[in-house]
Amino acid sequence: MKKSLISLAILAASGAASAQSNVTIYGIMDAGIVSEHGGKNGNVTKVGSGINSASRIGFKGTEDLGGGLSAVFTLETGIKEDTGELDNTSNRLFNRQAFVGLSSKTAGTLTLGRQYTPWYNTFVQVGDPFQAGLEGSAKNIFPANGINVRNDNSIVYRSPEFYGVSGELFYAMGEKAHASTGRQLGASIGYQNGPLNVRVAYNNINNDTAVGSVVTEKQIGHNTLIAANYDFKVVKAYAMFGSNKGLNSANLTSASLPGATTGLPAGLPAGSSFSAYNGSVVSPSLDSRTWLVGANVPVSAAGSIIVSYAKVDDKTYDQDAHQAAIGYTHSLSKRTNLYLSYAKINNKNGASYIVGNNSDVGTGDSAYSVGIRHAF
Repeated sequence: MKKSLISLAILAASGAASAQSNVTIYGIMDAGIVSEHGGKNGNVTKVGSGINSASRIGFKGTEDLGGGLSAVFTLETGIKEDTGELDNTSNRLFNRQAFVGLSSKTAGTLTLGRQYTPWYNTFVQVGDPFQAGLEGSAKNIFPANGINVRNDNSIVYRSPEFYGVSGELFYAMGEKAHASTGRQLGASIGYQNGPLNVRVAYNNINNDTAVGSVVTEKQIGHNTLIAANYDFKVVKAYAMFGSNKGLNSANLTSASLPGATTGLPAGLPAGSSFSAYNGSVVSPSLDSRTWLVGANVPVSAAGSIIVSYAKVDDKTYDQDAHQAAIGYTHSLSKRTNLYLSYAKINNKNGASYIVGNNSDVGTGDSAYSVGIRHAF
């Protein structure tokens, strides 16, 4: 009898423990048709993946540790829906997110791993009405790429909300012999109350390099972003302003410079490329301003029109550009929506900004897209 009672107690304890844990498989499947114009290869029409939101599959979980404390984790990988491949070439299985940590209802959340920066969270969650998706993505103009988006070896603390105020701290280790070499710092503070949502974020990139014990000091990159939105019910208004100073504060990606080649004239800054898109030498700016205004206008219970106007003011080389964009999304259910969008960039003085979407940087200075997104 005693053995039976002990067995029942063990089974009950096991059941209670499993009931306190939760693991979720989630994802987004997003595909559409994209028509790009103005690139070096002329018009390009293709089936694209991750146009509205990057296609992905992920696993996330929590375990209740008692006393308001939980263990949390997330593993997330990107997918090219049009081919079934991973959406990266770096042989990363979980290239989007991979972290584990502890979360307290009263003290906040502390996580370690590959994670988003506070700057990018502010950019997507508060400032861009397209939320970095569709052809109107503000990523086409703002420096939302590379380590400004997410970083390895990072430690992130997110505070709980106090009277509408919350904050986030970010530290990514360079993991070099010299502690500051390659490290990245970030922070944000925001206020949300009813229809108002405003946030300020800062990003600091140490570009020093180290070979053994020899450290080569380089310029620090700084990104500051102020973003806000206000829901007037009949329209949700957005505004965003960014200041980008120093090395790697406004990176150029090889994909955004069609036909990039070497053999440049001497004296150009590191990272300079020749653009066959417009036949000019394009260098990453060391001092620029970016700003945006936009709106999300509900036109029915299921549909919304999205518009934005964004501009980059390059103080280093005067290679300015501005983008005008419009999109429409229509919800078929809580998890499925249709979309279409169009954006056009006007480049000045040899600038080479390209119209892309959430997952693809694009090939030309204008593009259309139409597609479907399903979340599970």
